[in-house]
Amino acid sequence: MDIIRIGVGEKDRAGVEDIGAKAAILAQVAALGLPVPPAFVLPIGLGAALLAGDRTAERKFIEGLEKGIAFLEAATGKRFGDRRRPLLVSVRSGAAQSMPGMLDSVLDIGCTRQATRGLIRMTGNPRFAWDCRRRLLEDYVETVLGLDPAPFFARRDGLVSAEGAASDRDLDSEALERLALAYEGMLADADQAVPDEPAQQLIDAARSVYRSWSGDRASTYRRLQGLEHLKGTAVMVQAMVFGNRGSTSGAGVAFSRDPSTGGVEPVIELLFEAQGEDVVAGRRTPETEAELASRAPAMARQLRGHLLELEKAFKDVQDVEFTIEDGRLWILQSRAAKRTPRAQLRIAVDLVREGLISAPQALQRLHGLDVPTLAIARFVGPARPIAQGIGAAGGVAVGRAVFDSGAAERLTAAGEPAILIRFDVDTADVAGLAAATGLCTARGGRTAHASLIARQLGKACVVSCKGLMVSVDARHADIDGTAIEEGDWISIDGDSGEVFLGQREVVRERPEAELAEVERWRAEAVHQEGQAKLALT
Repeated sequence: MDIIRIGVGEKDRAGVEDIGAKAAILAQVAALGLPVPPAFVLPIGLGAALLAGDRTAERKFIEGLEKGIAFLEAATGKRFGDRRRPLLVSVRSGAAQSMPGMLDSVLDIGCTRQATRGLIRMTGNPRFAWDCRRRLLEDYVETVLGLDPAPFFARRDGLVSAEGAASDRDLDSEALERLALAYEGMLADADQAVPDEPAQQLIDAARSVYRSWSGDRASTYRRLQGLEHLKGTAVMVQAMVFGNRGSTSGAGVAFSRDPSTGGVEPVIELLFEAQGEDVVAGRRTPETEAELASRAPAMARQLRGHLLELEKAFKDVQDVEFTIEDGRLWILQSRAAKRTPRAQLRIAVDLVREGLISAPQALQRLHGLDVPTLAIARFVGPARPIAQGIGAAGGVAVGRAVFDSGAAERLTAAGEPAILIRFDVDTADVAGLAAATGLCTARGGRTAHASLIARQLGKACVVSCKGLMVSVDARHADIDGTAIEEGDWISIDGDSGEVFLGQREVVRERPEAELAEVERWRAEAVHQEGQAKLALT
């Protein structure tokens, strides 16, 4: 079958309905001359046929993967699963419309035992090689084999504790090798295994990504967002670039403008010595642009330049995933940023003022937003917060504390507002996020998938709340000695990141200047329409 190639001068093009928005946009990013790792795409239609048991689709699926890997080997000068210069790939999803975090992806495919040794030979960095190996095993266990990852993470956390390390990032190469071997032993005990043939890993991972289209979280998200007309996901296989390669490497997410308030300053978060899933999963609290500027000022300037270029090219605020490998910046994804309603209004006004879009285009983007009733909520008067986090989705929320999605849905159905409190939030919690009035987490950043979804749903969100400990089983949380039981009233401020005990009074203020601008556009549109009708008569 014909595969769609991305990067290194490739000119193949296909529409979003064929290869998904992620791949189609990334092809445009590469065409701009920005650094994009080479990739190939298996189309949406192939996945639907494959999952329906079509034998011809099965043959095309295997042939497409073989042709694609040959392309990536030629583009990178590496060989899949090689003992000296191994090629590792990521396997990612991509529907015709963005579904952040709802579909599966698997990284480090091809990191067999032999390839792990090859990474050591190629880089001279055994810690990096064993980190890739254990990451592959963790991803494969949960996404491909469908096993409960909790026992594996417990083994990892136990090793971190035994080594006296702060986190898995502080484990040395010997400890990571032991961890990978322990994972293999746990799989053997469960009568499971990760194939040691790179081609089989790739086949299994690609099939799993296609299959994730029918998963509960993806189905729920499509229902909530009115996306049930979408036909499936593509599979994009991309040469890995490694944010976990060393101290001059990292992975992150950047917004060309603030998606919560609409402010013109970019929002940049990253983790050093990490891979992209570490950031978007929300299981760790990332660093800010200030840390990047301090450690790598040239890289920070380059990233800002790329954000500006992407925003001008696509004429909208961009949500960009990036990786830095040994001081070299790579763009892995760009898409229109999910934003709060108030940010949507301000951004539309600013883009018109800057000449990036016209007033009619802005009105079209605001279609569906109840602009006349749009208001910004804030708390009345001073109060002492019980905790300070990071404001991830603007506005304020007042509700009763709950600790899982089911409780949020039940309480909301009973007519009570709920604030979902979690240590971290998985995108599987999308139904609870939709039901709750607000979200508060102990970990994660403004660019995590849960934060994106909270903004899209118009929910106030506070992440990385200092001192927050959550016990879901006990229906209890504690913030620096302040106990919160399920059903207690709390108030959160998604702008300041503050958390308060009890019910605070809320007032709503209209963004009068922006609303007046929109009304002026509408009046001009009506006038122009009237003039056009007169000209016809």
